[in-house]
Amino acid sequence: MLIKALCDYYDILKKDGRVLPDGYSNVNVHYLISLTSDGKIDQIMNWQNTVTIELGKGKIKEKQTPRQLIMPKRTEKPGIDSNIVEHRPLYIFGLNYSDNCFAPNDKTDKAKKSHLLFVEKNLEFIDGIDSPVVNAYRNFILNWSPEDETENSYLLSMGKAYSNSYFAFCLSGRPDLLLHEDCLLKEKWEKLIDEAAAVPQCADDAAQCAVSGNVEQIARIHNKISGLPGGLAMGNILVCFKNASENSYGKDQSFNSNISESAMKKYTEALNMLVKDKKHYTVLDDITVLHWAMSGDEKYDSFYSAFMSNQQMDGEQTDQMLKSLMTGAKNGNVTTDLTDLPDEIDPNVDFYIVGLKPNSSRISVKFVYHKRFGDILRNIAQHQLDMQILNDFRPVDLWQIKKELVSPKSKNQTVDPALLSKIYESVIYGTRYPEYLLSAMVKRVKTDSDTDKDRFIKLNNVRAGVIKACINRKLRLQGKKEELKLSLDLENQNPAYLCGRLFAVLEKLQQDAANNSLNRTIKDSYFASASSKPAIIFPKLIKLAQNHLNKVDKKAYWNKQIGEIITGLESEFPNIFSLYEQGTFMIGYYQQYQSYFVKKENKQED
Repeated sequence: MLIKALCDYYDILKKDGRVLPDGYSNVNVHYLISLTSDGKIDQIMNWQNTVTIELGKGKIKEKQTPRQLIMPKRTEKPGIDSNIVEHRPLYIFGLNYSDNCFAPNDKTDKAKKSHLLFVEKNLEFIDGIDSPVVNAYRNFILNWSPEDETENSYLLSMGKAYSNSYFAFCLSGRPDLLLHEDCLLKEKWEKLIDEAAAVPQCADDAAQCAVSGNVEQIARIHNKISGLPGGLAMGNILVCFKNASENSYGKDQSFNSNISESAMKKYTEALNMLVKDKKHYTVLDDITVLHWAMSGDEKYDSFYSAFMSNQQMDGEQTDQMLKSLMTGAKNGNVTTDLTDLPDEIDPNVDFYIVGLKPNSSRISVKFVYHKRFGDILRNIAQHQLDMQILNDFRPVDLWQIKKELVSPKSKNQTVDPALLSKIYESVIYGTRYPEYLLSAMVKRVKTDSDTDKDRFIKLNNVRAGVIKACINRKLRLQGKKEELKLSLDLENQNPAYLCGRLFAVLEKLQQDAANNSLNRTIKDSYFASASSKPAIIFPKLIKLAQNHLNKVDKKAYWNKQIGEIITGLESEFPNIFSLYEQGTFMIGYYQQYQSYFVKKENKQED
């Protein structure tokens, strides 16, 4: 499904003229070599763009980035293999940079071999082409001698940047007259590409393509995907077969995949374009999440990023859209038409979300989700509503959920990719959250300790929201009534919810009795055990509360709150709570405790 979708996406982009033509590739160029008509270097210009980066707190930083040029397709073969119109310094100049100096030789003679191959291949290609810039290029190739250029001032001025930089050629005084854009050179290059495509297929390599269904030449090696976060600098491969145990019917390498050369070029080109454009991906731990609309319009990606990651790409419009969808979800209208969407956004457009993780030289596909864009927005709205724990609307990002799944004391801050994939699936498809998500979050609440900086590191709004979402979504999808509301529910008679409320009342009573001067409260000593075995713990807490009641002024107020909750429990505490009941306990505690601060703020406003 993934490769077919990428091929279709390539066709859409090609129709709009947004993909590279056959035989060309993108090259990041750092320097421009200016040649005189007789092939001498007039100057080497820094050709990078200067961009301004905001560092925060009003500080800015200027950074240089290379220009991206479309040049004759560069080689991806290992070892020494030159390009037509070369851009790599080792081939062009035949010099190694080491210890602040240049040398034409090394232990393996790689520089010498690379330059000789460059000279031979490029002289052969430009033979018969007569144009000013190509003639200057030919003279440069014929006259450049690496042994005589070890002290070249232009190269020495680049220093260490020489080895990692790429170059383009132009005619002296004409930076607009670039070698790779010369009409005669391009005409000859494209003629070679057409001739190569017209070569009769080898019968041994021809088979039915698994993507197109046509009998075509099957790709033996697939192109690499470059720029994937966490991937290799030389690129990673999505489809490859290395072990003999993976071969079948006597076929080896990628002949096992039955993907034609044309389909391979399409999907790799489309994937490389997505990886290079930050509008089309986000990074969650070591998983890169790519997304695109099959219409080819990037507005859908902006909307998705804003809804999923709370990035205000479309400003107030997107913010208002999310709130509108949230209101619809709250009122049970999440399945109705999205009438508030802008006219240019079609809710019926197919939208793809793909999770990729580099694994050595390969790419591991963690998930592929495909759904109509409108359905995805509705499910995201429902997810955000499920995550709300108080009436104050605060979107919860996936990275926040991921952060709360890891102990703050742990050195390893990554989360199992399988769990992240399941959470993503729950959000996109509106299905149940993974069972492990609830158990992991309950465990974090019970085991993590408080800090001076954040009193509620044990149970903050994100952790409480995740617990509430897991419980409510399970009940809803089972056709049962949701038990947990957005704020304190005085009518909820669930024993676990009442026990959580009671614990919050007893803790607040203890704090008031000590004028909030305690370093530790009953939460630090009894919270984990009270949420699991209330019948053992709560009698002790009720007994301790009698001492606290004697130290407060509003004794009747506290007695009333405690009495109402115990009456709801019918004066009997359950022996043990299940996982879902422990989660309900924590929500009852959180909402009851937060209600004291809400009331306090309201009094101050009055």
